[in-house]
Amino acid sequence: MARINTREPAYLLLEDGRRFNGFCFGAQRPSLGEVVFNTSMTGYQEILTDPSYSGQHVVMTYPLIGNYGVNNQDQESDEPQVSGFVVRELPPQYSSWRASASLEEYLTSHDVVGITGVDTRSLTRHIRSEGAMRGAIAPADTNYNVLLDKVLSHPHMEGLDLACVVSTDKPYVLDAIGKERFHVIAYDFGVKDNSLRILTEQGCRVTVLPSETSVEEILSYKPDGMFVSNGPGDPSAVQKAENAILQLSAKDIPILGICLGHQLIARAFGARTYKLPFGHHGGNHPVRNLDHNTVEITSQNHGFAVTMGEGGDIPGAPDLRLTHINLYDGTVEGVAHRDQPVFSVQYHPEAAPGPHDSRYLFDQFIDLMENRCS
Repeated sequence: MARINTREPAYLLLEDGRRFNGFCFGAQRPSLGEVVFNTSMTGYQEILTDPSYSGQHVVMTYPLIGNYGVNNQDQESDEPQVSGFVVRELPPQYSSWRASASLEEYLTSHDVVGITGVDTRSLTRHIRSEGAMRGAIAPADTNYNVLLDKVLSHPHMEGLDLACVVSTDKPYVLDAIGKERFHVIAYDFGVKDNSLRILTEQGCRVTVLPSETSVEEILSYKPDGMFVSNGPGDPSAVQKAENAILQLSAKDIPILGICLGHQLIARAFGARTYKLPFGHHGGNHPVRNLDHNTVEITSQNHGFAVTMGEGGDIPGAPDLRLTHINLYDGTVEGVAHRDQPVFSVQYHPEAAPGPHDSRYLFDQFIDLMENRCS
């Protein structure tokens, strides 16, 4: 016998007028934001708390989400960062020895809007065909035309500086685990906890600084290296970082950037960025390492990319060379400076969630600091 759904009806509305029906879970109110899909099969709590998803509704392509609940260890920030969460099926029960609450309880307690019962396969195919677009989740009794007007008046992702929204508002320090080897500045544009955890496990004392921190203040910490974090929004709107990147690199201070940090590093040296049709979001993206002719399966979450020219050059940035390329669509996945200890990747080597193929990049960062300090 089919289970009767007792939830209140809801719908997801896209800016092109396409409507997808479902049922409410979590907070029951309208929500606005860009709609993207994520292909990860697990790790929904890490996805929910990834600051790079600020301002977005996340559609999970895997159909069963919530079956192991949530816990107090898997958060990548203090609270969910998404505007809304879209799933095909929300299990009536959850089971895990680590769980402290259900997914629905978690979203409700943080006032995050969710919708279940959506045909996520059809929705994903539509986004792949038409591109990521603005959208809204609302209870079914919300007027369609009024909601569509709100969607169409909501800002586009292009030109938005969302990093300042999710960045820390004051500096804080994480001590090295074991013997301290280096002092690293984490330039916070939406940093994930696992990146900081990996650095401390490598013997780094990490000072996390707000995205608005001046170059002079960064230099006053006398760092051995700088980590430029992931984050949401359009890299072209985050301009203060570029000067800091250039000044630290000129002093031969090693710099590692990921995701938004990768885009900011590329732009600092003259490259351009552009918005992808529907972005890369998931834990299964193949990337070729051109230096070693190997393939990594990577965790990704971004809607913008660095422009690549013919022959693998980076237009406007002759000092940068291409190091990694996406095997799905041929986009830039990594660059390195030809003379200075600066490198970056578009994906997430901290992999939370995702495979651990790319953890070596943190070792590479440590090696650069060792070489500088020796």
